[in-house]
Parts: sequence; structure tokens; C-alpha cells
Amino acid sequence: MSIIIAVIIFIITYIIIISEKIHRTKIALLGACLLISFKVFHLEKAIHYIDFNTIFLLIGMMTLVNIIKETGLFEYLSIKLVKLVKGEPLKIMIALSLLTAISSAFLDNVTTVLLISPITILITQTLNKNPAPFLIAQIFTSNIGGTATLIGDPPNIVIGGATELSFLDFLNYLGPISLISLIIIIGLLAIIYKKEWTYYENTEMILREMDELKAIKDKNLLIKSVVILSLTIIAFFLHGILHVEAGIIALTAGVLLSIIGKIDIDKTLEKVEWPIIFFFIGLFILVGGLEEVGILEKIAKVTVNATDNIMILTMFVLIISAILSSIIDNIPFVIAMIPILKEISHTLYPTLSGVELLHTSMPLWWALALGACFGGNGTLIGASANLVVSGLSEKTKDPIKFWNYTKIGFPVMIVTIIVSAIYIFLRFFIK
Repeated sequence: MSIIIAVIIFIITYIIIISEKIHRTKIALLGACLLISFKVFHLEKAIHYIDFNTIFLLIGMMTLVNIIKETGLFEYLSIKLVKLVKGEPLKIMIALSLLTAISSAFLDNVTTVLLISPITILITQTLNKNPAPFLIAQIFTSNIGGTATLIGDPPNIVIGGATELSFLDFLNYLGPISLISLIIIIGLLAIIYKKEWTYYENTEMILREMDELKAIKDKNLLIKSVVILSLTIIAFFLHGILHVEAGIIALTAGVLLSIIGKIDIDKTLEKVEWPIIFFFIGLFILVGGLEEVGILEKIAKVTVNATDNIMILTMFVLIISAILSSIIDNIPFVIAMIPILKEISHTLYPTLSGVELLHTSMPLWWALALGACFGGNGTLIGASANLVVSGLSEKTKDPIKFWNYTKIGFPVMIVTIIVSAIYIFLRFFIK
């Protein structure tokens, strides 16, 4: 009975989220409350499914970014970037996309979009351009860039921890396909939104009137912000050595900057995007309900038991992971898939173990990573970065809508998965 209730609540909630008739945060929280009310699990178990590392990361980085905004740093960077590319919209999109992809490979992609999206909105507003195409480009490239490394996207962190695949393993195997996909996506966006790249005649006049030095409002706070932000980024790089979660690092940085910067905590917390935070909480509980009743595990078993041919199985894992990761959170799906893939690896190669078994079954793991990470581009709720960017866009005149995004995101996701399938085939199955 619990399975039926969990599935019905999830499907109805998801349909309403897609319809956008009710704000997604309201319906996500209602769905989560209904799961608890109908005894799918108790409140304590529901809380267990909330990824507080992600929640703390969001709150910490939002706090940090909001304080940095007060210094005028984002205005300064936006003016410098606009002048550098002479105000040409297409070049701005390419520059921001490359910056987003590179940053997402070495930071987590949620942190990256929290830092770069405000700059993007400022630039587009200055040039009287629709911010949506630029922000959508950032969603795509943050997920693509995050795929390239062990620390770039949460599914990779989970897979790396379960398999002991190293940072260099991820960079070696996923770096090339991430670069190829990045180039393809930028090219597709240049074509899809070609009408948005119009260069207005008054842009030169706007550029001449801009003075980036006047944008800096508080030099003292700027220095403190740059120091804290730099230490935060270093800590992200070293979090594996420090054994401190990214969420704790971000939350510590946000609180520390508010203290040394003598910031009014009430004003700081008011600017945190609480609707985004609570939408994540509701979504974690909703997906947790599916995991609690065993739906995700059953999907995983159907996927990996479909065939015992390693090449067909790898492609199947890639496709199913991409499709499911575009409509549900990819983290619990990856967690559910890991023990199943380990079991299948032992079944396929019963005489192997340890490093030899891992090396032989490696196509399965890279298919899972690529499917989960690239699949996140399919819809607005496919990945954390998508939700953050779309939430920030709600303050603009042209917010990113679910269906407007999906019409672009799902085809783009399919293209990258096809390219990934070809890449995996050529790299692992052509002798």
C-alpha cells in the first residue's frame, strides 16, 4: 500500500510542478507532508533523506554571495567582461559558458552558478537583453563541466567514494567527453538563440558610460570578502584531505564573513533564497519516499538485469540513468544503482576482484556517471544547479519556465547522451 501511495503522491506532485499552476515550493512541501501523513515513513526517517550537505552549501554560498554583492564586485566584473568582449551578446554567452564549465569542474556546480548567475543577470540587464538564454547556457555548462571531475558533481562524488576511482581517473575518462559536449552545446545554443545575439547600436554608448571603478562601494568589505572567498575555494579543493563536507565549509565561510564584515544578520538572512531551500527539502523527501518503498531499487534491478552483455548493458545504464536523472534527483538514483552495479560486476566476472574487477567493469561506472550528470540537463528539476538558476531568474522580467526550458534542455540532453554513447563505444569496445 505504501508503494502505491508514494508513487501517486510523487506523480501528482510532479505533474503540478510541471503545470506551474501552483508555486513549486508549495506543492513540493505539500507532497512531502502527505508522504509523512499517510505513514509512508515517519518524520524522523523523512528528515534522514534530506541532504543537509546540499542545504548547508546553498545557505552558506547564498549568504556569502549576498554579502559580496554589497561590495559592488559583481558590478565591477560584469562591466569588465562586457567591455572585454565589446558588448557582443554571443561572445558574452561563450565567455560565461566557458567560465562556468571550468569553475564547475573544480568547484561544485551549485557554488559556481551561485557566483556567476548574479553577474549574468547584471550584464543582460545592462544591455537590455533577455537573461534566460544566458542563464540556460550556464545550467548546461555547469552540469557538463561538473561531469569532468570527481568533485564537480554530487553523483561523481558518490561513485568515487563507492569505487575508489581517483580524481585523475575521472579527469582522464570523463574530461574528454565533457570538453566535446561543451563545444557541441555552445554551438547548439549559438544556433538555437541566434535571434538573441543581436548587437544593438546604442551598446557602444552604454559601454562608454560604464566605469567599473565606480561600481566598488565598500573597499574594506571587498578585501575581506575576497580573502574569505579565496580561502573557501581552497578549502573546497582540499575538502578530501580536510575531511570536511562542502556544505560545512560554505556555511562556515558565510557566517565568518558576516562576523568580520559586521553585517546585520537579519538583512543577510532575508536575502537567502528560502523558497529554493524549501523546494529542495520537499524534493529530497519526495524522492526519499520512492527510495523508502524500494521503487528506485526495483528500477535499478530492471535496468541491470536486462542483459548480461557488457556493451549492451553499459548503453542501457547510460540511457536509463539519463532519462531518470532528468525527472528525479540523480543523487538517490546513483546511490540505489551502486550496489546493483557491484553485484552485476561480480556476476559477469566471478573470477575477478579488486582493482582488476573495477578496471574490467569500468564502462558501467562511466555510463552511470555520464547518464546521471548529463541527464540532469533534461529538465529544470534534473539537477541542483538547474533549480538554483531558475530560482534566481524569478526575480527578472523573463524567468525560466519549466516547459520553455524542457523544450531546449531535453533535446540537448539527448544529443550529449548520443555523443557519450559513441565515446564509450570507441573508448572501451573498439579493440
